[in-house]
Amino acid sequence: MRFILLFLFFYSFSYAQTNTYSISFDNAVHHEAVIKQTFPDVKARNVIARMSRSSPGRYALHEFAKNVYDFVATDSKGDTLPVSRPDPYSWKITNHDGTVNIKYTLFANRGGGTYSQVDLTHAHLNIPATFMYVDDLQYRPIEVNFNVRKDLNWKVATQLKPISETKYYAPNLYYFMDSPTEISDYKIKEFDLDGQKIRFVLHDPGTQADFDTYFEKVKKIVEQEKAVYGELPNYDYGTYTFLACYMPNASGDGMEHRNSTILTDTEPLAEGGMENNIGTVSHEYFHSWNVERIRPTGLEPFDFSRVNMSESLWFAEGFTSYYTNLILERAGIITPEDYVKTLNGTFNYVWNSPAHQYFNPIEMSEQAPFVDAATAVDPVNRENTFISYYSYGSILGLALDLSLREKGLNLDDLMRKMWENHGKPEVAYTVSDIEKTLATYAGSDFAKHFFDEYIHKSNRPDYKELLAVVGLNLTQDNEKPYFGASLRGRDKGLEVSRNITQNTPAYNAGLDVGDTITSVDGATITTTDALEKMLASKKVGDKLEITFLRYGNEKKTDLKLVADPTYTITIDDKASKKEVKNREKWLEKK
Repeated sequence: MRFILLFLFFYSFSYAQTNTYSISFDNAVHHEAVIKQTFPDVKARNVIARMSRSSPGRYALHEFAKNVYDFVATDSKGDTLPVSRPDPYSWKITNHDGTVNIKYTLFANRGGGTYSQVDLTHAHLNIPATFMYVDDLQYRPIEVNFNVRKDLNWKVATQLKPISETKYYAPNLYYFMDSPTEISDYKIKEFDLDGQKIRFVLHDPGTQADFDTYFEKVKKIVEQEKAVYGELPNYDYGTYTFLACYMPNASGDGMEHRNSTILTDTEPLAEGGMENNIGTVSHEYFHSWNVERIRPTGLEPFDFSRVNMSESLWFAEGFTSYYTNLILERAGIITPEDYVKTLNGTFNYVWNSPAHQYFNPIEMSEQAPFVDAATAVDPVNRENTFISYYSYGSILGLALDLSLREKGLNLDDLMRKMWENHGKPEVAYTVSDIEKTLATYAGSDFAKHFFDEYIHKSNRPDYKELLAVVGLNLTQDNEKPYFGASLRGRDKGLEVSRNITQNTPAYNAGLDVGDTITSVDGATITTTDALEKMLASKKVGDKLEITFLRYGNEKKTDLKLVADPTYTITIDDKASKKEVKNREKWLEKK
């Protein structure tokens, strides 16, 4: 009897310490949700409820409070409590009796990885964009009830622990915030791997047959990514969930979380999504190791009130990007030839950028708060000063992998060592830790050279030599003339549509974004096709007389054509047997 009484006491105490939330969608047609939250047994005199300003997986500020209205706070008796606004993100509540209830309306109409969307097709919820929190109560467990629209046949899918079909549990605030939720009339498929369940939730208007085909691709990706690390992570509650929403009202995005990922796009499977969306599956699932558990120190502990900056995104995001298409090839989803073609765009973007002179990969990572879906109204000069850490890191991952393969080693084994040292024990890492792991694996001289030259500095590896190791050519057409500006047709001519890259012919000629080219060598030019046709008749070194409009005034300048800086990576048909064997080993199914 004494045991039962103690159990009931501790259960009642635990329940009293649980924050309870609910959300309903009666006005989904107008993108509104009504949220209610109860905070019991509050000891602090004043309670400050906040909306997040950041979100797991994003590296910039997002002001979720802007979509909140109709805020009301009450006590345990239902009496209205005084509320003030100490800042734009918070609501200060006073004179409570130990229980604080809040209620507010949320407008939500962007279905991606960062925001929430409520309409008659679904309730797609990123939790930081939806629910408030109280700092002092962040370690309490949370129970949330999703009041689904039964008339729309909605069901709940999330990494949260289920209590019932609509009620779910999180052990603390961070886990709750890290648990995106899709509520819709979705399809679901799953398979077991090494004693854990891999689920794929699909909100898509297509057929079951399309889903079956897509799911087989997903299974192959999971198996090949597991092969890189040698094992799956231990997913909480033994389940990993893909939350895919491929609907015309969604936004293209992918966002990793601890035991799940959001995958969104405007293309359903039957309308291009079968081919175009699978790369995001590969990228985001790789994050369940690299980022979610092999975790940079800059993201720990995650702070929902400010931006979380990391110096390691070239590794966390960039190396994940390197594996994105490599895994598709290893899984047999794309051919080796198609994989090699995918290297070209990223390589040229990174190699030909003038931004190397301003920031190294670490410093590019630190630019994330300004570029990761961040918003600003003033123009920036990213074309000349920034290289995406996704792309930069991807090309560095290629260089490191091929450099290791010259020594009979490979990047897979290095990633596995990072998993063993930092991911599996969940010990956050620094840039120095990556170098130390590489030194242990490949030697201190090798690691020091790679980090000194390509991470702490912005020097470029010798890709021509490295690609040759696996039987690939790196070539350049030195006879094709290059103009060097992004242009779009307008009634009066060709408008320069973005900042011009430094040291290109157009840049050196003094052209600038917003200028409109009206004629070239006296010939009226109004389409990019007409310009391309003219350039085909020119040679490298030729000068063109450019007439253009700037702020309504006509001006002239001379532009000297140079050789096109674009490189092409192709499979070398004359590669040696050793090089072919190296390529096959690099690309083979694991």
